[in-house]
Amino acid sequence: MDTDQPAPHLQIVTTSDGSNTIYNALVGENYHSRHGALQESRHVFVHSGLEYFLEHSGTDNNNVSILEVGFGTGLNFLLTADLCTQQDINLIYTGIEAYPLTDAMLAQTGYDQYVAAPIWQSLLQNYRKALLSPTQLNSRVQLQVAVTPLEDFASAIKYDVIYFDAFAAIHQPEMWSEEAITHTLKFLKPGGVFVTYAITGNLKRTIKALGLKVEKAPGAPGKREMLRAVSNL
Repeated sequence: MDTDQPAPHLQIVTTSDGSNTIYNALVGENYHSRHGALQESRHVFVHSGLEYFLEHSGTDNNNVSILEVGFGTGLNFLLTADLCTQQDINLIYTGIEAYPLTDAMLAQTGYDQYVAAPIWQSLLQNYRKALLSPTQLNSRVQLQVAVTPLEDFASAIKYDVIYFDAFAAIHQPEMWSEEAITHTLKFLKPGGVFVTYAITGNLKRTIKALGLKVEKAPGAPGKREMLRAVSNL
């Protein structure tokens, strides 16, 4: 895979909070909310996902494992890695991304202003390695980006938190099917937390049928609600 080839269907755009995202013309959607990429990432995934888990898990909070469906621009990872490094938490992070960005496009996102410089530089330096195998970015953070469709992803690891950040169902309905959600939740530990920016009747029914406790949580700017689910202990 050549990660230096330009992708003419991808364009850097600025969202309402001043942070950048990428518009994918083939899909017809931004990678993040147009109401604010940074706000959405911090609220939906870091705050409502990781921080919620750390607060409520009652387990050893020195270690956490996260699976992200839709690694995309790496913003969710960067914010998560920054928090874990600051709080001395060992992080194992796996992103699933069938169409990873090029090195150049990743560098153009401007996310260096939101995290500590060593985190940003380590991602840029190790991105290619992480596309191939688990890679240590610093003493606390390990990253792997699985370059595969969701349905083909396999792992022996069970994760504490799942960030489900696929494109919206109107653009990629297959990512939100019962089969896709069921496959994703196979990788969640008992007591683990699943979060996504979306909330629909079908999604709630699917997750409830799998035995998880579903709750509505306040959404990021532009969305009234989001979904969080916790697997039974």
